[in-house]
Amino acid sequence: MLKQPLILITNDDGLGAQGISVLTRCMLKLGQVIVVAPNGARSGASCSITPIVPVRLKLERQEQNLRVYSCTGTPADCVKLALEKVVPRQPDLVVSGINHGDNASCSVHYSGTMGAVIEGCMKGVPSIGYSLRTRKQECDFRPYLDAVEKVAAHVLKNGLPEDVCLNVNFPEVPALKGVSVCRMARGVWQSEWKETETPDVYALTGHYTNLEPDAEDTDYWALDHGMASVTPLCLDMTYRPYFKNLESLQK
Repeated sequence: MLKQPLILITNDDGLGAQGISVLTRCMLKLGQVIVVAPNGARSGASCSITPIVPVRLKLERQEQNLRVYSCTGTPADCVKLALEKVVPRQPDLVVSGINHGDNASCSVHYSGTMGAVIEGCMKGVPSIGYSLRTRKQECDFRPYLDAVEKVAAHVLKNGLPEDVCLNVNFPEVPALKGVSVCRMARGVWQSEWKETETPDVYALTGHYTNLEPDAEDTDYWALDHGMASVTPLCLDMTYRPYFKNLESLQK
């Protein structure tokens, strides 16, 4: 008898978010699920961990093929802790999301959703992040469920290259126009700090500017045109073409 795939789920919006509930239902169609998620919002946590303050893990509920835990740490903490103390074996898949807010372009560097994905990837587990371009707390996720399941099923069947993970983003549309396998757009967040009524106290806000809006091979172009974007990301950030320019430093 073939064993069921074991899928670890987390997010950065917290265990009570609608997106992780929807993702859990999707993954239960594919295998056994263990959820270890923050006990509150951790947006913008990136790959941060909690090295000083002890982290608490709590079993919230248990059902057939499903265990759900809350964690007082970051999304990356959740994956680290789950892999060492919770799962009975190495999971077949780590999935994070579905985030309320896209993580396309440079946002991937700030994202707690993707921080968890990167942590899973560093531990050698095929890992996927899912995000929806919306800030609504209550959303209609139905237009995206087939794509969520299709990407996960593909990775469960075929795996991913070593040190590669997937960043999947959805536009908020009544129906997807397709799926685009694409690269990250070049972009930047601007006007990020807003003055508050208290002197010398600022709130982080800002707006995103796409630096290549006409490039049709990017995640932002796909989202702007009603398609889901699927971007493979690699852990190795080395820029090898510049090696030759630095050779004089070795002399």
